Amino acid sequence: MTLHRPRKRFGQNFLIDQNVIDKIIAVINPQEDQNIVEIGPGLGALTTRLLPLLKRLQVVELDRDLIPKLRTECEGLGDLVIYQADALQFDFDDLLQKDQKLRIVGNLPYNISTPLLFRLLDYATKIKDMHFMLQLELANRMGAEVGTKDYGRMSIMLQYYCQVKKLFLVSSQSFEPAPKVNSMFISLVPYEKPPYPVKNIQKFSEVLRLSFSQRRKIIRNNLKDNISAADLEKAGIDPGLRPEQIKLKQYVDLVNGC
Repeated sequence: MTLHRPRKRFGQNFLIDQNVIDKIIAVINPQEDQNIVEIGPGLGALTTRLLPLLKRLQVVELDRDLIPKLRTECEGLGDLVIYQADALQFDFDDLLQKDQKLRIVGNLPYNISTPLLFRLLDYATKIKDMHFMLQLELANRMGAEVGTKDYGRMSIMLQYYCQVKKLFLVSSQSFEPAPKVNSMFISLVPYEKPPYPVKNIQKFSEVLRLSFSQRRKIIRNNLKDNISAADLEKAGIDPGLRPEQIKLKQYVDLVNGC
């Protein structure tokens, strides 16, 4: 594969382990009639495997210097449509085709993972599924259960919109350069309808932000300027609990009841 000096500012760690790549392709199970989008294709480790199966693949890549190398690697494999853009600013509506929902895949740099995941939630109704390689710490937060140290605003927001599954652990040695931590390959499948629909998603997001702004404080203190102890009790929430002890449904009931 063409040599390229990884750029720290883009958080580039290129996947090089063929066994891991095989597992990813098997999990995604790409079909020719599907609208799959790859974020951050890099040097094409996944792209060169996806493209022959799909015949047409859309990718979003920020590093303009990688694009000629990517085109060379993918030459003759199919129709590769490259958008040189920042995924954090990109309008994914531009990638929709007919009534097909998007399938999104990517090896995401740590420095953009959290904001990108939140951004993609805006498109949840237009996405069939998402499969991402993420640093283990972040993956643990995404799938965290109530009452654990990893459970927080991100856990609740992602689990509100999607079914989150941690699929398999990936060693740091599977990348070049090797990051300091291991990674996890995860899937997110947006619900057709959230199990616990909230009336005002902006208010829901704000309540979560305030609730977890100071994790060590009890929920009554974190929300005292916005929500009363009586409102908390009405939603079945003990005002003396810490924010990580409160279930997703209870947060939904709190917002819907205020």
